[in-house]
Amino acid sequence: QVQLLESGGGLVQPGGSLRLSCAASGNIFRISAMGWYRQAPGKQRELVAIMPSDGNTNYADSAKGRFTISRDNAKNTVYLQMNALKPEDTAVYYCNAVLRGSLGSRLNTYWGQGTQVTVAS
Repeated sequence: QVQLLESGGGLVQPGGSLRLSCAASGNIFRISAMGWYRQAPGKQRELVAIMPSDGNTNYADSAKGRFTISRDNAKNTVYLQMNALKPEDTAVYYCNAVLRGSLGSRLNTYWGQGTQVTVAS
């Protein structure tokens, strides 16, 4: 089994910053990609940022220039630094990992439990 433990959400004023963390643990052979998604009330879950193992990054247009994704491969951890936050960034943020549990096994996708980010004055 694999667990993704998120932290760092909370309430912040518009223009403020938050840093989300997500640590993966359990039966992990190799992580292919880690990323962040979010889901606002009444909306579908959407990609925020993702970082494959090659180090490239992919951001949603809404995140470009304000959010930065990074990984610590030694710790199986992904971070999301969010700056210049806006009320429309309010959502539950979910960590995502695509990984193999053992050599030769298929890729599986795992989700964290979600962490609430609220941007309000």
